[in-house]
Amino acid sequence: MPRGRNRHLIEQRDLALLRRYHYWTEGQRLRFDDTLKILSEQEFFLSEERIMAIIRRASRVHRELGIRPVPKVRKPRITATQLAMLLEE
Repeated sequence: MPRGRNRHLIEQRDLALLRRYHYWTEGQRLRFDDTLKILSEQEFFLSEERIMAIIRRASRVHRELGIRPVPKVRKPRITATQLAMLLEE
């Protein structure tokens, strides 16, 4: 019997997490950050970062479900010179 984590159980957990994410965001119309907090603190007891990584991966694997995660938000990088110019105005 192999040691370690059972791949089948992990896949089932990830699929359940994806379905719960869809339930909270689409069914209950909850905001994205509130959904992550519920999934993290009340349902799956994983960090919000880990939950988001699982949702992104599971949504790619299970495309037939049609569940899309919120895209990553990229913050613009601003230099000290640009900041100084903005503050002058």
